[in-house]
Amino acid sequence: MIAIDDYVLILLAAGRSERFGDADKLQQDFLGKPLAFHVVTALEDVPFKARFAVCSNTALDFGNRGYTVLHNADPGDGMAGSVKLGVRAAIELGCAGAVIALADMPRVTASHIYRLADAVDGDGENAVIASSNGVQTSPPALFGAARLPALLELAGDEGARAMVRAGRHVIAPEAELLDIDRPEDLERLRALR
Repeated sequence: MIAIDDYVLILLAAGRSERFGDADKLQQDFLGKPLAFHVVTALEDVPFKARFAVCSNTALDFGNRGYTVLHNADPGDGMAGSVKLGVRAAIELGCAGAVIALADMPRVTASHIYRLADAVDGDGENAVIASSNGVQTSPPALFGAARLPALLELAGDEGARAMVRAGRHVIAPEAELLDIDRPEDLERLRALR
């Protein structure tokens, strides 16, 4: 187990949302607020050392919600480009590691983040702890400081999948890890209420 207050949160909110269509999926209404602000609200009391939101074309104001906003001028570089922006900021700040989460996963909970932290052995420097629904791995994922430089070598949309697959996994209910990529995903989410 590690102290989460030595870790930074990197919230990825710069995807091109090509599968969703022309609308900014992060701004889509879910229970009276933008989709992306659900994970922001769920994690607002987790005492991270810092919070970074990597954004590109959204009009949502993450800065007003306690995040340092990092602009991804090239979202076409895939998830890896956004991860690298956030990880560089985390390394510059100096931290024990980073938790990487997605802004389009509105049902992630603070207790799940704490379960990721509880799964870390020792000082956590080499930790890679990811979420799983029992079949597939997914964000949120926790990376110890010694793993951050490897994240700077990523390319394309593959992101950190290989590292995540090889790491430890913390099971969460499938509905909690729902990732909104297409309009039908949003409809499925709304039906879960």
